[in-house]
Amino acid sequence: MNDVVYGSGIEEDPWLLKTPPLTSEFQVWKDVTNDPPALVVQVGKTRLSYQLRAIEDAHAMLKAHGDWMPLGNADEGKPTKPGTLEDWARSAANPVGGYYGLRKGYRGRFANYVGPTLELLGLAELEHNARNNRIRAI
Repeated sequence: MNDVVYGSGIEEDPWLLKTPPLTSEFQVWKDVTNDPPALVVQVGKTRLSYQLRAIEDAHAMLKAHGDWMPLGNADEGKPTKPGTLEDWARSAANPVGGYYGLRKGYRGRFANYVGPTLELLGLAELEHNARNNRIRAI
């Protein structure tokens, strides 16, 4: 399990998580007042946000996949490897028909931040190697 200090998942008391290799810390919280509702990620001074439904959608996709899936982290402007969580999160074939990221220029790194959130919520198992980590649904 990820090295996590549990918060309540709101902006005033965010979840504190680490990236899959356990090298960097970040904060996450749900913002249900956003339109659409968002999963907000604070990494230092950088704020990213993804559609909150990404949690349920990614879990359902991983369940259907049935086995380990590579994370495939990539910034928004970088290509993704087919068959990775990052690739799925940008695919026209996913439930939202493209990026789950809400802020142009900051829509990448989905697997890096949503993966540990899925683990925190008990929805997925995540590897914590130095690189090439994978995820699978619980």
